[in-house]
Amino acid sequence: MKDAPRIKADGHISENEQDELFRFYGSGGAAGVGTERGMGDRTVGHDTSGPNTDTAMTRSEEQLRVGTEKVPAGRARLRKYVVTENQDVTVPVTREEVRVEREPINDANVDRAMSGPDISEEEHEVVLTEERPVVEKKTVPVERVRLDKDTVTENERVSEDVRKEQIEYRQD
Repeated sequence: MKDAPRIKADGHISENEQDELFRFYGSGGAAGVGTERGMGDRTVGHDTSGPNTDTAMTRSEEQLRVGTEKVPAGRARLRKYVVTENQDVTVPVTREEVRVEREPINDANVDRAMSGPDISEEEHEVVLTEERPVVEKKTVPVERVRLDKDTVTENERVSEDVRKEQIEYRQD
């Protein structure tokens, strides 16, 4: 092997390098490679990357197989918290006020005016009322909130280099 021709490591073999390899291995540089006994010393196809082959060669190429995988992309979380806001509400309220009414005695009310004692001390009381605002707080449900997920499909372009073998022939 140490006497074998040197070739570049870039994976490409020039025609001259290929000819050197055929001359070295095909002419007995490596014992028994390049000819097959029992076939009339007919040269069998020679593949430099493997053992003797038949008269055909296999051409290979890389093919892209693009799929998808699910990976975590983030988190969404609901959190409930309390805020306080001031609400101003206007509410109408009523109250009673005292009004003194005086009516002169006339023929229509003279009987009521004369029904009591002539002169006496007396008190008459009227209860006055008023409305005051009353505030009551009541907790009521207003909505339900939940997290759900929608699946959105987008097209994403994938570009990748693929290698393939080419086969050419030459005739000498």
